[in-house]
Amino acid sequence: MRQVYLDYSATTPVKQEVLNEMLPYYTENYGNPSSLYSLGLKTKEAIDKARSQVASLINADSKEIFFTAGGTEADNWALMGIADGLKHKGNHIITSKVEHHAILHSCEFLEKHGYDVTYLDVEPDGRIKPETLEKAITSKTILISIMMVNNEVGTVQPIRELAGIANRHNVLFHTDAVQALGNVSIDVKSLGVDLLSMSAHKIYGPKGVGALFVRKGVRLPNFLHGGAQEMGKRAGTENLPAIVGFGKASELAKENFNDHVKHLSELRNYMVDRIVAEIPKVYLNGTLKYRHPGNANLTFDYIEGESLLILLDSKGISVSTGSACSSKSLKPSHVLDAMGIPWEQIHGTLRITVGDFTTKEDIDYVVDQLRNIVETLRKISPINDEKGW
Repeated sequence: MRQVYLDYSATTPVKQEVLNEMLPYYTENYGNPSSLYSLGLKTKEAIDKARSQVASLINADSKEIFFTAGGTEADNWALMGIADGLKHKGNHIITSKVEHHAILHSCEFLEKHGYDVTYLDVEPDGRIKPETLEKAITSKTILISIMMVNNEVGTVQPIRELAGIANRHNVLFHTDAVQALGNVSIDVKSLGVDLLSMSAHKIYGPKGVGALFVRKGVRLPNFLHGGAQEMGKRAGTENLPAIVGFGKASELAKENFNDHVKHLSELRNYMVDRIVAEIPKVYLNGTLKYRHPGNANLTFDYIEGESLLILLDSKGISVSTGSACSSKSLKPSHVLDAMGIPWEQIHGTLRITVGDFTTKEDIDYVVDQLRNIVETLRKISPINDEKGW
């Protein structure tokens, strides 16, 4: 049976060039980077190279990059660290209602420990108005955390404007750029952000490794305690092969950026055009203007998204009903809810994301199967135009 993977926002396969770069660090160059003999010094050089490769992708200095176990750790470190380090200045944090759960749950934890958190509303297209942020800032605000690209609907936030507001008020600004990395242009210097979270497995690198950009001059307390790894900021023996893989994936992402974005956006637009033209009662959530180039978040009236997902899977097609990190939850998407989409329609939503290995033939196969499945499900649905919701 044909297999078509269309959930690239959940994770990506490791590219062969990345795997080839990693393999020697499992079997040949396996030394501990903290060791002073040649085998250890060689692996330290490999980490330094990877740090420079990641830094280059976002126009940062290599000394501003700290490797972590993934985007979730980077998010937690940014929020917990700044909250603890600046508690003498205030206890107010601002984020949005559409953040990844790594941010939302960290904020919930901080609320239980005496911090006040403001969750900003978003517009129907999923974006935050800069004036909404400005009004929320108080004399006790110490950190603002707004994601760069939403993981469910692909909305790109006006980070430069939002960070500019934070800077004018002398408030630190963090952005979760896990979905943005490699898919939208990132220049930390021009954006004006203070902290930025990344993850390798979204850019065809390995799972289990990420990084946190910390602008020079920002004092961030340690999140893990132990040895002196990561310039004394993040203890624990480095995940050497994964870090090397992250570096190579970053190098490829920078080299192939324009072709990558063109490929994704052309296929995504072709797919959306076909679906909307051939299947009635389908709606694209969010805006195409400010969007991840490979993301399509679509609502199908009168259908349960899980039924769609299961039947598509039976045809070898992998998609998502929302955030992959919470796909086992029966709760409606908090992102679509914040955008004002009715709960009954949220349950009929699919997130379809294309990637570097997606072909036009894949899209044609998926749309053909999707059209037939939707027609079948609607025939047996207890709700329709006549009955209403």
